[in-house]
Amino acid sequence: MNLRAFQEHPWRVMIAVNAAVALGVFLHKITLPPFVPYIHLLVDYHFGFTKRALIGAAVSLFAAKVPVWLVFALGVAAWLVTLGLFVTLFRRTFGLDERQLPLFVFMAGSPFFFKNFMHTLGHFDIYGCALAIVLLLIPARSILFVAAATAASLILILIHQIHFLMYVPTIAAIVVLRYYLVHGVSRQNAIAGIAACASVGLLFLIVQFYGSMAVPEDRFVDYLSGRMADPSQTKLLSFSYIWYQNLATEIHDTWARMPSNLLGIPVFALLIWLHAPLWKYFAGLIRSLSDDWHRRVVIAAILGVSLGYLIIFAVVFDYSRWISNWAVCMFLILHAVKMLRGSDVAPLAAEDRRNQAFGWIVTLIPRVGIVRPF
Repeated sequence: MNLRAFQEHPWRVMIAVNAAVALGVFLHKITLPPFVPYIHLLVDYHFGFTKRALIGAAVSLFAAKVPVWLVFALGVAAWLVTLGLFVTLFRRTFGLDERQLPLFVFMAGSPFFFKNFMHTLGHFDIYGCALAIVLLLIPARSILFVAAATAASLILILIHQIHFLMYVPTIAAIVVLRYYLVHGVSRQNAIAGIAACASVGLLFLIVQFYGSMAVPEDRFVDYLSGRMADPSQTKLLSFSYIWYQNLATEIHDTWARMPSNLLGIPVFALLIWLHAPLWKYFAGLIRSLSDDWHRRVVIAAILGVSLGYLIIFAVVFDYSRWISNWAVCMFLILHAVKMLRGSDVAPLAAEDRRNQAFGWIVTLIPRVGIVRPF
């Protein structure tokens, strides 16, 4: 990489640096024990209907014994698929010419996005993102689009019930922006929408309140040990208790950690501010919409998704993950807004020194983290 390329094509260099940083995050990640991701591959429906068991049940169809390396293999595969889907989406929505590279860097190169998904490799967050991107890519011409979004939401809740607040609201926003605002509300699609909301809400209640493990924990752990390719690594089963936790316990644990977690808020605020060029572009895109009703719906969608994350913050203490996924949801809603009629705004100025400075800072931050910043 020479100085001339650095000066003439800084945004291309940023993309290359982001790729190198993501690789570094991966090399660090594989040195860490995958406590939560691994146990999720072991839990299935052996003892009846169980929360957080869909991925493990799928794995059990192909592997009687689960090796630890499978966490990283599946995680990298999901990461690469999601990256490919996002690049396809960005190219379709904005194009990937030189003028759009700054916007691409602020999204794909954000420490909130793929670099943090690499750090949380094996966790379930990325599946919500991937399915939301698929819904931004497929046609939204008929009521089948509502059905596809409903199926995606049900799958996500079976993977983990927290998706009900983490990515399902964004999926709902995509359906409203891409389908209902374009085609209008009829009796048929209104019934479909109500049925979709009811089915998703009902499944969430079933999983949340009736999905806990029904057998004693020692029996549950013995079964999981039998599914391990290396049963000697019993330390990887230390999170078995989460299948016995109720909502009240989770809330109690979160509020007990609240004083230390609140110390990270200034850092999160700074990270969000570093994306200021992107947020300015997003606001301009909303203002450019030709229909005032569309603008109001978009703002309501953003507030609704953000409210869901506020509830998550009060219930589960993995704050760095939730902030990162909230930002990703904003990126995806931005794409949905760009698809609306009349949305048009000038690309981010590639030559702007402030944009470049912020772009470099965002590029060099490797990740946000899981619980606390970094």
